[in-house]
This record gives sequence, C-alpha cells and structure tokens, in this order.
Amino acid sequence: MGKKSTTSVNKSKEKRQARKLEQHRIADGMSFVTAANKLKDLAPLCKELLVYSNLEIVIDMSIHRVTELDKEVLDWAIDLTERNMKKLYETCVWGWNKERKVEEMSDDAAWYLIARDNNKKLQAFSHFRFDMDFGEPVLYCYEVQIEEGERRRGLGQHLMRVLERLAQATHMRCVRLTALTHNPSAAAFFKACGYSIDETSPSKEDSAHYEILSKATDNTEECVA
Repeated sequence: MGKKSTTSVNKSKEKRQARKLEQHRIADGMSFVTAANKLKDLAPLCKELLVYSNLEIVIDMSIHRVTELDKEVLDWAIDLTERNMKKLYETCVWGWNKERKVEEMSDDAAWYLIARDNNKKLQAFSHFRFDMDFGEPVLYCYEVQIEEGERRRGLGQHLMRVLERLAQATHMRCVRLTALTHNPSAAAFFKACGYSIDETSPSKEDSAHYEILSKATDNTEECVA
C-alpha cells in the first residue's frame, strides 16, 4: 500500500476531531439531564411564575416528581387526559390505550406542573421530563391539559412559559413536544406560543398523524438533531 496523501491524513484528523466533539457534546448533554433530574425542588428556578392571575382567575402552581405526587392528583391528571384526548387518539393510527397511557404518566422519570385555583380545585397540569432526545438535552413536554372551563384564559400559555423557564435554567437545548396533526386547536395554540416544526419531526410521507414541535432556549440558537 502506498503512503497516504496529506489531504487524506487531514480528512482523517478532521473526522476524528468531529467524533470527539460529538462525544463531548452528548456527554455534556447527559450531564445536564442527570443534574436536572437530581434536583429535589424545581420551584426556585421559576418561583415568580408559579402564580398566574388575570381579571377572571387566580392560579397557584406547584411542581412534583410523579413519585411524590398524591395518588388522587395523578388519577385526576390521567382522567383529564382521557377526557381531552381519547377521541383524538381514536381517530389516528395510535388508537387509545389507557393502560399504556397510565404507564407513561406514572413512569418514575415524570415531573408534573400542577395548577389549582384559589379554591384549591385542580384546573390544569403538564407532564414533562428532562431527557436526551436525538443526542440533545431537552425538556420534553408529554402533556398540557386544561379543564374545559379554564381554557382560553391564558393559562395554557403560562404553563408553557414555566416549562420554558425550567428548560433554560437547567441547560436544556429546547422544549420539545409531539402534536397530533388532526388537532388544529393544539396546532394554533403551540404556534401562538412560538413553537415550530422541529428538525426531528418525521416527513408527512412517513407520518401523517403527528409532528414534533420545539422552541429553543437561549442555551442554543436552535435545536439540532
């Protein structure tokens, strides 16, 4: 075999350097996710956002690991999700599988943002997780569900602002979520909140029933898969 050319050697070095940079990037991301999940209390990261009020409502919010969430609250969250989402799931290829949804919402990795009115009545919640997704540390929003009587009062957008603050404070690259394409009200809501199609979203040819949306934090200019 002949001697490698200078160009070939340089290309090999560039590839090795690129691999090392990618490995470091993933390692850094995993360390951020691990650190976020080790936190005992997320409230100090967004304390000023945990009260939401307007002329119609006053809402107090709290954040809990699922392992520390009262069973009655988790049961309510599962029930609200079923009331809001069952028909939408049934009209796409996923179908509604309550057992699978309960398992997902009860997973030890789950965190919950819980919203109550001034009468302590449960009104809304978000199920989210800190996770590595396509090699990026992200806050993944699994659910944002609101009781019917409390919709269109700005509460949903405020819940998303809390998630975005948490993502920023814990060095996540973005808030990422999955949205059903046949739910136009959700699409309009997330667009109003500043979310757009993520690079990890499947093409319409690959999956016509859902898309991946995201909103970058200041920790990066964009979410890169």
